[in-house]
Parts: sequence; C-alpha cells; structure tokens
Amino acid sequence: MLKLGKTYEEVFESFEWQVPELYNIGVDVCDKWADQRDRKALIYEDHQGRVTDYTFAQLKRLSNQLANGLRANGIHREHRIGILLGQCPETAITHIAAYKLGAVAIPLFTLFGTDALEYRLSNSSASALVTDGPNLSKVMEIRDRLPDLRLIAVISGETPPGVTDFWKLVEKGSDEFEPVATRADDPALIIYTSGTTGPPKGALHAHRVVLGHMPGVEFPHNFFPEQGDRFWTPADWAWIGGLIDVLFPSWHHGVTVVAHRARKFDPEEAFYLMAKHKIRNAFMPPTALKMMRQVQDPRSRHNYQMRSIGSGGETLGSELLDWGKETMGLMINEFYGQTEVNLVVGNCSKLMEIRPGSMGRPIPGHSVDVVDPEGHPVLPGIVGEVAIKRPDPVMFLEYWGNPQATSEKFVNDWGLTGDLAKKDPDGYLWYVGRKDDVITSAGYRIGPAEIEDCVLKHPAVSMVAVVGCPDKLRTEIVKAFIVLKPGITSGDELVREIQDFVRTRLAAHEFPREIEFLPELPMTATGKIIRKELRRLEVEKNQRLSNAALSSENKNMA
Repeated sequence: MLKLGKTYEEVFESFEWQVPELYNIGVDVCDKWADQRDRKALIYEDHQGRVTDYTFAQLKRLSNQLANGLRANGIHREHRIGILLGQCPETAITHIAAYKLGAVAIPLFTLFGTDALEYRLSNSSASALVTDGPNLSKVMEIRDRLPDLRLIAVISGETPPGVTDFWKLVEKGSDEFEPVATRADDPALIIYTSGTTGPPKGALHAHRVVLGHMPGVEFPHNFFPEQGDRFWTPADWAWIGGLIDVLFPSWHHGVTVVAHRARKFDPEEAFYLMAKHKIRNAFMPPTALKMMRQVQDPRSRHNYQMRSIGSGGETLGSELLDWGKETMGLMINEFYGQTEVNLVVGNCSKLMEIRPGSMGRPIPGHSVDVVDPEGHPVLPGIVGEVAIKRPDPVMFLEYWGNPQATSEKFVNDWGLTGDLAKKDPDGYLWYVGRKDDVITSAGYRIGPAEIEDCVLKHPAVSMVAVVGCPDKLRTEIVKAFIVLKPGITSGDELVREIQDFVRTRLAAHEFPREIEFLPELPMTATGKIIRKELRRLEVEKNQRLSNAALSSENKNMA
C-alpha cells in the first residue's frame, strides 16, 4: 500500500513491493474479510432497479460451494474457465471460485459474437463456461466445435440437454473448501487483447497481477482507500479496466463495490447511480466522461459526492479536466497501461501538478521509460516507445500458446507497449500515437486483423482493409475499405448487411461504423496493404470537411 508523502519523489522512493511466495487472488479479495460477518462486498442493482447486497462472508460460502461443484465435474487446477457474463454477482462468484480452485479464469465480453467466442474458447482449450440465458444460444451454436468444453453452466433461463443450472451446481456443493496453495507466479487468468496481425492474443497473468495493480489504483485515486470509499465503474468486468482496476483492488482493501451494467451507457443514469449508492470512487473511460459532460446541470437533480475519478484509454484534454473540477468537484486523474502490463503511469492530484494532456509520471513501484528500438532510454523531448522493465508484479507471464509473440514483446528486459510518447524534463510522459495499426475507439483497443478476417468471409467481399478514423466522441471509429468481387453492386443495403455480418460474429464495438467501397487498395510492391495511406486520406478528408464547415459558418456570420 502506498504511503502518503509530501512529494511524488518521496512516495516513489519509499515504495517497496511486498509479494509473498504463496498468494491466491480468491483468498485475498474474499476469504480474508469473511470473518467480519457484516462487511459488505457488493451492491448489485439489476436492469429492473432491484438491489441486492452481498457480504464477503456470503461470497466466501457461495464461491466455496461453486468450487466444490466444479471439482465434482472434473474441473481442476490450471483448467481454463470461461466467464461470459456482465457485471453481476455470479461473475464475481465464478472468478473467486476459479482462483481458489487453482484454475485459470477467462473473462469474455457478452457482446462477443460466435466467431470471437469460438476462437477464445478453442484457443484456450476451456474446460468450463459460465454464462446466462441470453448468451447461451451463441455458445450452443459453436458447442460442437469445442471438444475440450466439458461443462456449461447457465445462471438464468432454460437448461437444454448438456447444460447445467449454475445455482443448482452451487446448492449441491459443500460450503467448506480448502483453497489451493497457489504461488504468486502461478497462472490465474487469460485476457484476450487485439493485435495488428493475426488473431487476438491471450495475455496470461499470474495471481500476483492484483498486487501489481495496487499502487496503480491507489495513486490516481488519491491514496485509495479512505474511510467511506465506495467504488463503481461502467466498464465491463470482462476487461482488465473493470476487473482489476476496480473490483479486485477494492476487495483487496475490503471496500464495497457497486455493480450495475446497462446494455448501453446512460450518462444521466451514471449521475443517478453515484448519488443513490453513495459512490465516492469511479473509473470512467474518456467516452463516458464526454457523454456525461453533455448532461445539463446534473447537480440540480443528483446529490453525488465523489472523492476520486480515474480515467484511462485516451488522453483527456483541458476542457474535460475543467469540467471535472466544475461538475464533479475534483481533478480527474488520468492513468495509462495496457492489458499485458497495466496501470504503470498516472496522475495524482493530491501529490503532484496535473499537466493537461500528459499521461502522468511512472507509478511508484514501476520502472517506466521511453526507449529507442534497441531498448535504450532516450532523452527528454525525443519520441520513443513506452516500455516497462521486468521483473514487475503487474507484467503478464506470456501470450497463451504464442512464444513468438511473447518474445517480440520484449527488448532485453523492457516490455514494449507499442505506444509512442516523449517525456519532459520532469518525467511526465506525453502520448504521441500508436506504433502499429491498433484502433482506439471509446476506450477499446481494436486490432484490424480480426475484423478484416471476418469481413472477408462475406460472400461479396474480395479485399478489405480496416483502419481507425478520427471521431470527436470515440477518438476513432472503425472504418472498412472494401473491394467487392466482380459483378457485385455497392450500396447502402450492402453496407448494412456487412455491418450486421461483423456485429453478430465479433462484437458490437468492433463492427465498421463506416464502409467505403474502392476499386483497389493501396499496396506495397510485396503485396501488403498500406493502411497508413488510408488513414492519411481520411485525415485529409476530415480536414477538408472541417474547413468547409468553418467557411460556411463564417459566411453565415457575415
């Protein structure tokens, strides 16, 4: 835990890691608090507004029962368990049970389509899956192509042949369970992350990853926790931002978490939830903040009292920071990280000057720098790649089943992020852009390869290139440039058809919001698509449109 100091340097230099040899996430975030019988772990509000509370003691009992039920069905240490659920109690219970069992959890986004799910479950050789009624049909559609999947448990709805009722599985299990004595370096979860080439890569994390996140949560939340803190995020628990930036760190400290995940983010509802549940701390993606900024005079309707808001995924400008001070009554602290090595740079308004547009400074406990292609730190003002030095408790173990990609992630002991930045003389880092073609949209990092592969399956498509195009709300949107097969006619109906084709197979945040049909794509002499050229053309087009709009406005004013 961070110790409060007078200066950033004092806090940074005084920090020491305390990672024991034996450590289990499930025991740490749940069982250690269970003796305090009334200590509240979770406040869950469902889509109908019904609220249910869970204590740590209840979560311990339920996760013990589930762990026994999983073991009785042949699920053991290091078996992979998919969790295809949103923010709900069953998600948390399954995670805790998996870790206490010594198994490896695989968070899965409920908006994934069949292709996305099949790849992740097949690639990980998942032995079990927990899901809900609305998502079960997608699983059953691909069930025959998942030979390792021996157990499917559903938390709601009907249970067709070959599917187990989750709550009946829990009820049958004993509430006594001896957690597996896992080492801090033992595998605990796989989170799939998009890349620029090939299919998504599974970032395998050890149990120690939760401890590795602690300074990165405590720092931007102004030395979290304080008495009365209560955490919430609209970010789904299927992503590292919701799961290990909020849920597990809060429970590590015995702090109550509020769970509520609407299918679509509602900015007015966000203010309502913060007031209703007395939320004091939140992780808010930049897109959510931009939407909340559009709500007029929220304080006149909602009596919220926030202590800290952290945000990451995209750079916040001075306008959003000023809005945070005026509307939320605080300075929003930006932070930076990625799935493989998260929360390693950040801001702490309680301790340091906030420089709008900066990612912040290295989080205490992490060695972060800007390096050249050979892994040598560069001088202030020089653009290089953000890198984190190993060993580091928050660093991933490997890409699941992909030793080549794991090797390419490192230069010597520097873990490379693919993000370009420069540092100023005071050690603040300033984001410049991506080294590769990853698209940043509404806080999601989206690799073009998986989308291109999906679009190519459409019978009308001959070639496709996917890039990110500038967008005021989402930072970037996914755009597909498509060459059609001979004899196929383009049009709005085909655009919608291809969009739906991708949306149902991958995920709602990955479908191309714009499609442009071209007679050919820009290619290198060796036949590689030049995405950089397509992005350049888009930037130039947006600039022309912006200039035209400004010119029209000036004429009207005249």
